[in-house]
Amino acid sequence: MSSSIRQRLIQSLKGNVVEWPVYAVYDWFVKNRNINWQSLFDKGLGQINHVKLVKVSQPSVEIIETTECVNGRIIRNIKWITDIGELQEQYIDKWHKEYLIKKPEDFRIMCRALTNVTFQAAPEYFEKSDKDLGEKGITLGQLGRTPLQKIQIDYTGLETFSIHLAEECPELMELLELMNELKLKELKTAIATSNVRYIKLWENLTIETMGPIRYRNYLIPFYQRMFECIKRTDKKLIVHYDGKLKAIAHDIRQLSFDGIDSLTPPPEGDMTIAESRAIWPHKFLWLHPCLGWFTGSKNELITNIKQMINDAGTKRFCLLISEEVPHNWEHTIPTVLKVLENI
Repeated sequence: MSSSIRQRLIQSLKGNVVEWPVYAVYDWFVKNRNINWQSLFDKGLGQINHVKLVKVSQPSVEIIETTECVNGRIIRNIKWITDIGELQEQYIDKWHKEYLIKKPEDFRIMCRALTNVTFQAAPEYFEKSDKDLGEKGITLGQLGRTPLQKIQIDYTGLETFSIHLAEECPELMELLELMNELKLKELKTAIATSNVRYIKLWENLTIETMGPIRYRNYLIPFYQRMFECIKRTDKKLIVHYDGKLKAIAHDIRQLSFDGIDSLTPPPEGDMTIAESRAIWPHKFLWLHPCLGWFTGSKNELITNIKQMINDAGTKRFCLLISEEVPHNWEHTIPTVLKVLENI
């Protein structure tokens, strides 16, 4: 009898050769894309669940969210209210239109909002997800972004962030220091009680947005502190790097990440899978086939997938639906599953 998706994925994560590689979808798409997922699961598609590992209490801020529909678009306004000032952000549909932090004094308000934050272990989320998913896939713990990435992507946006980082704005540095300490407390709380083995950082990194020097100055030292926290445990850290990485490929090689999540070859990324495997021979490659591959002919898709598998080697990889679901999923996803089954 063939091994289940869960068994194959766990064996591959351990570094063993499996019967055929796993192709799996993020749970977010299962929840938010109205397609016939069961038909794909029946054909062998797996699922990767993500759960939070801690409950967070923020007593120094009141967060108020309002939603309205304007001309068919969903407008979300979110206010962070503290005793020294307010911050506001806005989303139009799923896109960030206005960011919380716009000027230096806003960093201080955010610092105030994050004072007295506490974390409580919540192992029940993993236990429930793992039980509900069964043999269809695995559940990963999620720890959000590291503080520098959180500030860049979620709090300031790229332009404001880049200006203040280049100037080494004192208010930014103060916030970063506070958030770094909080993130380490969150990690320690998460690993203390949870049975989760693999923990993901949602970095969404492409090195163009930061540059190698600042990556080395700010992110690597913090990653090392995280590795220090988990080195005597059975936990593994995975990092979601879905953009261009060639300029820091050797830096990543030296880091103790177990795997690179949503790794994408050119033209969306800038490293082929062969290059990635050569420089990261022992890391698990969570491979994201280029979305452009799904717009060509069936034979082209088959050729590209076979090449991806060949370049990944025989161990420690899977394929993912992690950035978007192909519009022609009815035909293309089963094609990929068939290729994998016949390897």
